[in-house]
Amino acid sequence: MTISKVTGISLALALFAMGGSALAQQMTAAQQDQRVHVNEIQVVGSHNSYHAGFPPSARKLMEMKNPKGLHGLDYQHAPLADQLSGGVRQIEIDVYADTKGGRYAHPAILNMVTKAGLPADPEFDPHHVMDKPGFKVLHVQDIDVRSTCMTLIACLTDVRSWSKQHPQHLPIFILIETKEGKPELPTSTTPEPFTAPVFDALDKEIRSVFKPKEMITPDDVRGNSATLVEAVHAGKWPTLAEARGKVIFLMDQRHVEPIYTEGHPSLRGRVLFTNAEPGAPDAAFTEENDGSLAEIDALVKQGYLVRTRSDESTDQARTDDTTRRDLALSSGAHMISTDYPASEPSRWTKYVVELPNGLVARCNPVTKPAGCVDKLLAPPISAR
Repeated sequence: MTISKVTGISLALALFAMGGSALAQQMTAAQQDQRVHVNEIQVVGSHNSYHAGFPPSARKLMEMKNPKGLHGLDYQHAPLADQLSGGVRQIEIDVYADTKGGRYAHPAILNMVTKAGLPADPEFDPHHVMDKPGFKVLHVQDIDVRSTCMTLIACLTDVRSWSKQHPQHLPIFILIETKEGKPELPTSTTPEPFTAPVFDALDKEIRSVFKPKEMITPDDVRGNSATLVEAVHAGKWPTLAEARGKVIFLMDQRHVEPIYTEGHPSLRGRVLFTNAEPGAPDAAFTEENDGSLAEIDALVKQGYLVRTRSDESTDQARTDDTTRRDLALSSGAHMISTDYPASEPSRWTKYVVELPNGLVARCNPVTKPAGCVDKLLAPPISAR
């Protein structure tokens, strides 16, 4: 036998061995997915994920008129798909109801820039999507209005497109904040209240983008249990095998829970999981944005999904204060929300919120089952 033939056979055997090893690892990941549940992982999310920041002249105006306000709003995010590609697995979208259309089409800050003698910023709404009925996405009406996706449908369509391109992704948590507050400007637009019919329209709009099989809803978790909280306490969250490629909608505002649950006991027929008081019939998800380690861990041990925050108002990012971040990462919170995920570190310091070794997700520090392996949950960001 010639040396070339021996080399060829050796190479073939090596490739076969490598393929076998990869297959074995793939099977192990599939097996792990069968026993690790949605509430047994931890991911990093972004806060106000749509937020595009201030264009130059609006920023200059804020520096002149309200520098303290600008301090807390001086962050921006890449488009949602880029964030997902960068490892974010929880996003937050602020929505304003706009049943008739046009309520937020002419924000006051545009005229304020003109009256201040500043150059015009890029056109706010070149395609006039704000004139049409439907839920709008922005941070503070009339002031902080620039978004990478201006309507809820546009934002969700971007997420769904990314999801279809990455069908084996871990579940994406989509936090919806319903906005009704009025800023201090005397001429500010009064938001449309979130009534029961408006919430019906919100569910309908979400369902117009995502099909039932593409979401995990309260009905899916509750199953045959009498209440949602009973199912959660019994550990009935879906496995990762059941949840991959899907999205889970969560509600940020607790005070609107009674309106959303009216006529829908234990969230029957609803899309979003409410930010409920633990122990309530509809309790499955709760926020502990300022919660202590003990408070968070006690909740996750009871089966609740928990979201917390690692920073706020750019403060930690400016000083590189990692105290709150490190506490959040050490807790059992499933979603750690930040303005500075791995792909978008602070521009002032080295502050960033990321899981070790470029992980997109890891086995939850508190609820992980024995033998759970981080690297089998998702390829690390560096490997993409």
